[in-house]
Amino acid sequence: MTFGFQQSGGVPVDPVTALYRLGGGGPSLTAVLATAQASRRNVALLHVDIDMLQLVNVNMGEEVGDQVLAAVAQRLRATMPEDAILWRLGSDEFVACIAYREGEPNGEALAELFRDALEGPLSIPPYTLPVTVSIGIAVFPEHGTDAAALLASAERALRESKRGGHNNVGLYSGVPARTTSEAGFADRFVGALDRGEMKMYFQPQVSAQDGSLVGMSGLLRWDSPEHGLLRPNRFLARVERAGLSGQLGLWVLDAAMQQLAAWRERGLDYLTLSVHIDGVLLSRADCLDAIGERLHRYQLNASSFEFELPESALALDVHRIHDTLTGLRSLGATLTVQDFGRGGLSFAALAQYPLDRLQIGRSFIRNVASDPRSAAIVRGIIAMGHRLNMKLTAKGVETEAELGFLRRNHCDFFLGHLFSPPLPAELLDPLVQKRFLLPSAFAATRPERTLLLLDDEDNVLRALVRLFRRDGYKVLTASTVREAFDLLASNPVQVIVSDQRMPDMSGTEFLAKVRELYPDTVRMVLSGYTDLATITEAINRGSIYRFLTKPWNDDELRGHIEAAFRAHERQGDAEFAAY
Repeated sequence: MTFGFQQSGGVPVDPVTALYRLGGGGPSLTAVLATAQASRRNVALLHVDIDMLQLVNVNMGEEVGDQVLAAVAQRLRATMPEDAILWRLGSDEFVACIAYREGEPNGEALAELFRDALEGPLSIPPYTLPVTVSIGIAVFPEHGTDAAALLASAERALRESKRGGHNNVGLYSGVPARTTSEAGFADRFVGALDRGEMKMYFQPQVSAQDGSLVGMSGLLRWDSPEHGLLRPNRFLARVERAGLSGQLGLWVLDAAMQQLAAWRERGLDYLTLSVHIDGVLLSRADCLDAIGERLHRYQLNASSFEFELPESALALDVHRIHDTLTGLRSLGATLTVQDFGRGGLSFAALAQYPLDRLQIGRSFIRNVASDPRSAAIVRGIIAMGHRLNMKLTAKGVETEAELGFLRRNHCDFFLGHLFSPPLPAELLDPLVQKRFLLPSAFAATRPERTLLLLDDEDNVLRALVRLFRRDGYKVLTASTVREAFDLLASNPVQVIVSDQRMPDMSGTEFLAKVRELYPDTVRMVLSGYTDLATITEAINRGSIYRFLTKPWNDDELRGHIEAAFRAHERQGDAEFAAY
């Protein structure tokens, strides 16, 4: 391959990708290397190749191929640090470079940013296309002292990385890579398990109500002596081809349960743990028995676990997987669809499984603060999940703008670098001790959920206030109907809970008047006295939304209030039928 890095003619900007062509009159690689040498910095050069683009051109046409090129270029450019440069090289290839000193982001860090940027499929109507890239990295001056030598080294690193399959990253080694069989990989991987090279990292799961730490998400890493710390997308495909997915899945379960048991011994009873179950393990006939045996061995309750399920697995052996999930649910485990929307799960399949949560992946969240289409998709997923009585977890929250959008649209839980990157268990103590993460950000993005409580018994009001404040509501209290009307006149209230037997007016009479004055409120009665005829008439007239009884169950009552706020929000979006 010939590189025109010293040429000055030609078209400087590629019309397909809107990037400068390498050597076409834009930023000069030779100048970058000279500047780095003068400032004693290294330069990482990345040769980026779009996997399988030729098949897109052949099967879907070059116009679609060009749209894929443009979309990939846009995503790569959006994730680039300010001091990095990206060029179009030719056909399906790009070149990027970044200058750095020790301790600063290097070529491998930039490669991971690129891979993260392409985590979600591309939407090229009428197609939805998953796209991966292979990347070769060479470093100046170690692997080349001028532009031509460095480009040649990066190209060679790319060729070597592609010998292991697509979606790989390779650093120039200077020696030819040996072709290894899957059997050889299997031996090395089993040895890695035996040598303790597989590690569990953990990322905090945060409640949307107040930023409290409610659990951890367990993430697999391979601490390879040859390649450093590898994320699953670097090796899981080869694990699957080698037939080792089931063995790895059981190792993950053991490691996760061992860690949760250690946290329990320290008194951290509030922490739950989410862990991925891959499709191979989930479809095994003994999956439920294997999980149950481990729960018994580590003396843990299934209610402490959230099992994340890939969409693809829910389309496999339906009856077996359905039975396994039903069994896990009966044990008390939480079941979550991982990265919902990326695996083509049908609504019919979503409805037939006993699921508790939907996880929204980073690919959907990335542009919610600025792109109306992304925002509409995320709002739709949240609304649909809540309609199915499911909770929503947003994965990959990185900015306060994303946090604010997700909170305003009533997402339930968050994961992401905004709170903490994945860490080994021994580094989590400061977060566990804080318990509440980013309180200033949560205060700034607090949704306006206001609850009015009316009861003439002070001890009842105090108990209710203690109960509901943990959920982050603004709680107003009144002991008389007059006080309640005054509060309604001066505060935007969404949900009202009234006692039935009041000295000056019954609860149903009060709420009937409230309906006339504030028809968009959600009105509820909480009483120890039941007059079925009066209550039924009030419900039929639409004066009250629900009748609740004293004494109450704390968790059930909190659930009713949460459902009432959601009903109000759906009504505000013209999605909630008149009650």
